[in-house]
Amino acid sequence: MEFLQTLFDEIIGFLGISQALEILRSGDFSSFTTYEGIVSLIYPIIPLLIILELILGLIYKKPQTKVYKVNFLIYVFNRFIGRFIAIAMVALCIGLFQQYAPFQTTMKWYWIVYGYVVWELGHFVYHYLGHKVRLFWCLHSTHHAPEDMNLSVTHAHFFLEAPYADTIRTTICILLGVHPELLFLIMFIDGTYGAFIHVGENLLKNGRLGFLNKIILTPSHHRVHHAKNPLYMDTNFCNLLNIWDRVFKTYQEEKHDIKIEYGITREMDSGNFMDVYFGEIVALAKDVWRAPGLANKFLYLIMPPGWNHTGEHKTAKVARKSYLESM
Repeated sequence: MEFLQTLFDEIIGFLGISQALEILRSGDFSSFTTYEGIVSLIYPIIPLLIILELILGLIYKKPQTKVYKVNFLIYVFNRFIGRFIAIAMVALCIGLFQQYAPFQTTMKWYWIVYGYVVWELGHFVYHYLGHKVRLFWCLHSTHHAPEDMNLSVTHAHFFLEAPYADTIRTTICILLGVHPELLFLIMFIDGTYGAFIHVGENLLKNGRLGFLNKIILTPSHHRVHHAKNPLYMDTNFCNLLNIWDRVFKTYQEEKHDIKIEYGITREMDSGNFMDVYFGEIVALAKDVWRAPGLANKFLYLIMPPGWNHTGEHKTAKVARKSYLESM
């Protein structure tokens, strides 16, 4: 019975309906009009869309079984080993750095806009480093390994990526005056939208969202980010506001004549949990072991993926430059 109860609790937790169930059981339906109540209604949207997307995939005979299988295993694995680490890092960063902020925001609308712009800067920094520093890429590559796009990809993360990401994002936000209360609101909005932009073609064929494609980052932009095409690699690092991609010239729209190829450039078995989760770590360890001298060994840790001590680099920057020159 204890196993069944644990399984039931995990299913309820995945669906995100535990808080809504508590309100329903209390009988105080007016609670749904509060912030907590609204949040309880928003949380289940992404899990339910994942289920709908899977059903539509079966109907369209595009089930993407391999992607769902590996991402489900990643979700289960991460639930056991990395459940509270990210939360602890956020709390630690707030405690350490809030005292050094030159000012504090409030919940006024203009501070919310400011806070979100700052959050996007923090997200850009973490995400950019995740692609440009190979040690961090080992954590982030799990998210890019799936060779199809669907909402389950939002759960495909190495368990240490969230603590590393939230450490950078929280530190930047707190030092630039974003109050923790506002930070948590932004994190909730960003987490929900950040899951949505992984929606696949089974549920949303055209991810451009009409005129919004020119204003915010859409599923189309994020599909580009997950592509291994030379033109698309290492672009669109933002999550909702693509302001920093435009500032730092990493913005790239989806081209109608270039079909997106998902995945990473390393030869791998995207249906193998061990290869998806630990493959880049193994590859990095091999390169460090074989590299001559301590300097080269260290450089393999901090240089971009594809860097080689011989000078024969195969980085995303080299691949993109070569592609653009050949056009």
